[in-house]
Amino acid sequence: MSEEKENSYFKCPSGSPFIQHSLIAILEKYHKKEISLEKIVEKMAHAQSDIFNIYKRGYIKKGYFADLVLLDLSKKWTVNKKDILYKCAWSPLENEIFSSKVTHTFVNGNLIYENGNFYKKIKAKALVFKKS
Repeated sequence: MSEEKENSYFKCPSGSPFIQHSLIAILEKYHKKEISLEKIVEKMAHAQSDIFNIYKRGYIKKGYFADLVLLDLSKKWTVNKKDILYKCAWSPLENEIFSSKVTHTFVNGNLIYENGNFYKKIKAKALVFKKS
């Protein structure tokens, strides 16, 4: 909410009105043949897990938590205000047309999002960071 952002620096909530669309934005580079799907997975999943030493996340491996998204790589759509999930209710990508769409999201192997529908009983777990 804009009122919250008017607080002093130390009382102002953080946030980024781009994260919801970050994966589909980089997929536009895939459609333009500027990056491979493998490189996108490496940069958007593996790298975060590796850099921050996040325990059993970022890879599809036996014994790892199943944090996954399913995509329709040929679903064109436009970012509309009504679809924005950010608390601030705006995005710098409003009216942008994308060529791919997230259809499903799984957290810890649990389906939490499916084609515009959220399942309220989210079974999230705190991230665990491995010590070096």
